[in-house]
Amino acid sequence: MSQTPPVATWQALCLDASDQPRLAEFWAAALNRRPDADDPTHLRGEAEGERVWVDAVPEARTAKNRVHLDVEVGDLDGLLGLGATVLRGPDDEISWWVMADPEGGEFCAFLRLERPSLPGRLHQVVVDCADPYAQAAWWGELLGLVSEREPKEHHSALESDGRLPFDYLCFVPVPEPKSVKNRVHWDVDVADIGLLTERGATVLRPPGGDISWHVMADPEGNEFCAFTPRQ
Repeated sequence: MSQTPPVATWQALCLDASDQPRLAEFWAAALNRRPDADDPTHLRGEAEGERVWVDAVPEARTAKNRVHLDVEVGDLDGLLGLGATVLRGPDDEISWWVMADPEGGEFCAFLRLERPSLPGRLHQVVVDCADPYAQAAWWGELLGLVSEREPKEHHSALESDGRLPFDYLCFVPVPEPKSVKNRVHWDVDVADIGLLTERGATVLRPPGGDISWHVMADPEGNEFCAFTPRQ
């Protein structure tokens, strides 16, 4: 399948934090990002789309991350040295390590023999959902992505093909419903908010006050932010 023109384009990955400097320091080292000179909680990569914003929020983490990152590393030593902890090791069901960052946010570590211990590499972003196929179809149309060339029965994944700063955007089914605001989300650029709402996105908060962008939700309620040219 060939790519289709995107409705929106990826801008940045955003992580909520109670201790903003601490979490920014962790993910800068884990993902090979450099702190911005003006704001060390804004992390930049080699390309614009590799930006990671670590945002301070007043609310504490109260539920399992519904969006998490999968990171490739040579071993776990570097992550553990940064303050990560192991939640679950490889077993009969999984071949990767389930980890927690210094604030308890879950992520997965995949060991790659060809990689150094650190820096790690962002492999994919994974989203828990009720209907992985509907979610993949929705985001695939929005971002102009196609399903992975070797589809899996238990989840649905979209291949980056250069439009995302990682390999896959992956949707996996879970039994529990979304209960709190996601602490991981992403920002997109779009020509007009109507292009999102006419496809089923919901406006949670329009620009005004301290924000100049739209806070949106996808069909399953996952928050994302949308920036238009006038913003």
